[in-house]
Amino acid sequence: MALNGSHIRRFVTSAFVAGAIAPLAQAQSTFPSHTVRIVVPYSAGGSADTMARDIAAGLGEIYKQPVVVENRPGGGGHIGAELVVNAPPDGHTLMLGTISHHGAYKMYKNLKYDPPKDLRPVVLIAESFNVLMVRESLPVKSAEELLAMAKAEPGRITYASAGSGSATHMAAELYKHLAKVDLLGVPFKGGAPAQVALLGGHVDVNFETAITARAAIQSGRVRALAVTSPKPSPSYPDLPTIAATGVPGYAAVPWYTIATARGVPDQVVAKLNADINRVLQSPALAARWEKQGLAPVGGTPQQAEERNKVETRRWEAVIDAARIQVE
Repeated sequence: MALNGSHIRRFVTSAFVAGAIAPLAQAQSTFPSHTVRIVVPYSAGGSADTMARDIAAGLGEIYKQPVVVENRPGGGGHIGAELVVNAPPDGHTLMLGTISHHGAYKMYKNLKYDPPKDLRPVVLIAESFNVLMVRESLPVKSAEELLAMAKAEPGRITYASAGSGSATHMAAELYKHLAKVDLLGVPFKGGAPAQVALLGGHVDVNFETAITARAAIQSGRVRALAVTSPKPSPSYPDLPTIAATGVPGYAAVPWYTIATARGVPDQVVAKLNADINRVLQSPALAARWEKQGLAPVGGTPQQAEERNKVETRRWEAVIDAARIQVE
């Protein structure tokens, strides 16, 4: 039977669609074909590292092969991100993404990549809060007393952070902006060395992430004053919110993603999303994270991307108002 123009067009279109779908389906069915690595763009021992290792352990059980965590600190988290962006776009290289990559990147003038264009969120894994704490020898017993000292002695109080653009940095900058005080920031290459500096009495203040704050508090070398969440936290029932201690409207809620390179095929991203959602639904993980002040989230890649856009608009306003720039 002779084929007319309509038949030919339908045949060519069907062949094209089949040709396009086949590699994607094959990519999904064969993924992972080798070791998956989760790049943590901060030093070992911090909150990002802890979450990444929990996700890696869960994925390892699903994939029946190693899922490794690789710490690549530096550049406020952007050295590790560059590694992920430049890796083969096959989904085997992932990153634990934070506010530095998904909300506060505008402060950097000379990044070697474009975070919203080059990184692709796979899933929103968790949200949390920070704990405002001070070295034990600082003569303040409450968040109100700290605020009074900051106003009376501009530039005297130092605060540690996990690096420029990190959750701990931005929580402090939001505090400075809303409370109209001047604190001196001291950036480190991750939350763990920042906490060590506070424990050693080398800095005065840290807006420590909830997941790593409890051990510091139990050491007796720091004093917890308040939480950054909009409402009091069941994890720290004795601590007020910063908003209730003289800084109305204050709220800092860190959020964390698993992200990959933008060019990773849709089918691979879909599989990763489904598998990580499965990990996040583990009752054991939820119970462990709840004790640490973390709330598992999950959802679609699109929901993670939309959260990043909303947060970017919010934090860019803080960056612009405080004129924060990092070369």
